[in-house]
Amino acid sequence: MTALDNLDRYGNTFQQKVLGLLLTDRKFLVDISDSLTDEYFENPSRKWIVKHIIKYFDEYHTTPTMDALSIEVKKQDNEVQRIAVIEELKEAYKQSDLAPDKEYIEQEFSKFCQNQQMKKAIMTSVDLLNDGDYDAIKKLVTKAIISTQEKSTGHDYEKDIEARYRLDDRKAILTPWKEINQITQGGYGKGDLVIFFGGPGAGKSWATISMAMEAVKIGAKVVYYSLELGDGYVGKRFDANLTGIAVDQLQMYRQKIEESVGKLPGKLIIKEYPPKRASLDDIEKHLEQLHTQHDFVPDAVFIDYLDLLRNRRSRNERKDDVDDIYTDAKGLAKELGIPIISPSQVNRSGSQDKVVEGDKAAGSYDKIMIGDIIISTSRLRKDKLANTARWHVIKNRYGVDGVTFTCEFDATTGQTRILGEYTDEEEDTENPPKTQNKTINEVSKDDKKYLSEQFFTFSKTS
Repeated sequence: MTALDNLDRYGNTFQQKVLGLLLTDRKFLVDISDSLTDEYFENPSRKWIVKHIIKYFDEYHTTPTMDALSIEVKKQDNEVQRIAVIEELKEAYKQSDLAPDKEYIEQEFSKFCQNQQMKKAIMTSVDLLNDGDYDAIKKLVTKAIISTQEKSTGHDYEKDIEARYRLDDRKAILTPWKEINQITQGGYGKGDLVIFFGGPGAGKSWATISMAMEAVKIGAKVVYYSLELGDGYVGKRFDANLTGIAVDQLQMYRQKIEESVGKLPGKLIIKEYPPKRASLDDIEKHLEQLHTQHDFVPDAVFIDYLDLLRNRRSRNERKDDVDDIYTDAKGLAKELGIPIISPSQVNRSGSQDKVVEGDKAAGSYDKIMIGDIIISTSRLRKDKLANTARWHVIKNRYGVDGVTFTCEFDATTGQTRILGEYTDEEEDTENPPKTQNKTINEVSKDDKKYLSEQFFTFSKTS
């Protein structure tokens, strides 16, 4: 397909999407930087935006922040132009969130820029040809050809200081628990694979529902895939978690539920698949469908749970299936630039542990190696009676791990409150060591018989 020779012929929406990508996609900006110029745009507001994008990139080697652009906009003396730029920026940022055809926009604009550079090289070459300077012509043409090729060779430690310290670089989403947010640099972010381990009934699915609901509460768009429960019942679990009404009492509080759901700033999509019938390919297709048909681009994806997906490949060993699925999930998170969160089972012995360590992961230990934030939850019989649990941070790429928390857990709503750090002293208090001083009830039958005989013998001799 041949690119058009004038950017205006692509239309307003195309140009707004290009601006949106230049404002938010650092890799695209790096690749296009050599051939990008504000001269491509006729609209004065778009010219202004592109000029400041280039200026910021030349100095900081990354996309400009909203704050930086806001300051530059305020410097404008012309109020009409200032308002026009603000409106153009709003639309550009909006288009960057809604662009399902991101790859096409990038490729088409790259071809347009390359053609413009080639045209410029040919025009300049006329004079060089008259002078017989073929080496200069060759350099111009070569530069035009490579002007929009991928240039990102990695993170430049010296040049990319601004990029790695940008607050929006990871775009972390808060969890409902400040203790977890404090040790993970604000929650979970783009490209993260988050795993919640636990035995049956330990509350791992509830934990992911709480995380998803918190994301929706703060305005995020979330897709929750269920391979274990029906989507309607999962929806009721979200209702219970949101309102604090026990899941078996929800029917009596329909009006309150509708009011609470209506106030949520974010959006939640729940999609059900039969276990072992869907693969990550199916999830990718569904996400693409949400993009193209509903302009819905999620900020986070929850899969309950990854182990119940079908592997894309045919494997003989269960462990290899699990390894493939988790590795592919991490790859998908990186590719889409969003976090993927999943509960996962522990093995039989792990379900009996007060504190579940990483070696108790069911299926494959490699889950621990590929995950970024991994937390286990344990609820033994006493915990279920006392509405308590213990959460153990098995792995944390963003801060401390190895810490264990004592939690208050409501199994009817999934609401969890972290009470504090769990210590070994708590375990000693629950199970005090037996002393050597035995009561009469703890003495064995043989010892009792021997003592009785000694007593009667002593009585006869006295």
